[in-house]
Amino acid sequence: MPYMFVSTQIRLENGPTNVGDEFSDPVVMNYLGARKTTMLGNNFSEYHVDDPPRLVLDKLEKIGFRVVSMTGVGQTLVWCLHKELE
Repeated sequence: MPYMFVSTQIRLENGPTNVGDEFSDPVVMNYLGARKTTMLGNNFSEYHVDDPPRLVLDKLEKIGFRVVSMTGVGQTLVWCLHKELE
C-alpha cells in the first residue's frame, strides 16, 4: 500500500490526527499506535492517533514515506504520502 493520507482539523493541529481508513496497512497503523474507530452515523472506520500531525509525519518518514502534497480543505489539513514499493 504505497499511498497514505494524514489529516487533522485546523483547530486540532495538536492532535488527534486521522492516519488511515479501514483498509489501511495494519502493520503501519500498529507502528503509529493508531486505534480504529467508527463514528456514530458513519458506515466506515478510521484510524486515529493522539499525536499531532508533525510527529506522525516524522514517524512515517522513518519508515520510508515521503510527503507528495499537502492542502487545506475547509477546516481540514490533508497530507498525501507515498512509499516506494520494494
